[in-house]
Amino acid sequence: MIKSSYAKRYGSVGAIALLTTFLVVASPNPAFAMHISEGFLPLGWALGWWLVFLPFLGAGLWALQRQLKRHPESRVLLALAGAFAFVLSSLKIPSVTGSCSHPMGVALGATLFGPLVMTVLGTFVLLFQALLIAHGGLTTLGANGFAMAVVAPWVAWGTYQGLKKLTQRQGIALFAAAVLSNLVTYSLTAFQLALAFPHSDGGVVLSFAKFAALFAITQIPLAISEGFLTVLMGTWLLTYCPEELEVLQWIGGHTSHE
Repeated sequence: MIKSSYAKRYGSVGAIALLTTFLVVASPNPAFAMHISEGFLPLGWALGWWLVFLPFLGAGLWALQRQLKRHPESRVLLALAGAFAFVLSSLKIPSVTGSCSHPMGVALGATLFGPLVMTVLGTFVLLFQALLIAHGGLTTLGANGFAMAVVAPWVAWGTYQGLKKLTQRQGIALFAAAVLSNLVTYSLTAFQLALAFPHSDGGVVLSFAKFAALFAITQIPLAISEGFLTVLMGTWLLTYCPEELEVLQWIGGHTSHE
């Protein structure tokens, strides 16, 4: 087993921090992106999604506290997982429809620490993006959080656990977890918008089809690209952090988050 190198790890985390800063400073002007923009949802729907989202956030804070108490040495990996999600989900790619699509980056943290912990990391990501780069919003944080920080991590974690057990191939499991968590976020966001803005003739179904079409052309190749990036990051972790991954049971079995 390769011994961990703290100098290399912290240097890499520093590089990620510099990249994050660049993205914040150089980010393009606010656009209607896959995060639902500030004020876009009617008040009732915005409040409703907050009510749905908050119990998961509370459970995530409890899970994060337990994680830090049981494995305080995992702080660096927690920061890395959060930075990875922030960087990837800040990359807004214009689509041919005038909207934007972007990667998610939640699969890595969900497979490392479980979906509840990733809910907290994803919430911080969404909060900072809303405040710093006008990506998403505060009133719509409940809706965006439920899609990206609740449902997507559970999909990623379940896919990873199931495929890892079925195929015994960690790379395949991680790739599928990243792709599916990306696509489910995009689909759920389109559904949230369709519920709030049903089509006058076709209702929610037609509205969902129209909102989904805003992202589909760019989101599918982005999801595949995110899968490869997540596998690359997982390979890097296996090289430089094997001891920490073994403690988290990311190596040698199913990830345990009791």
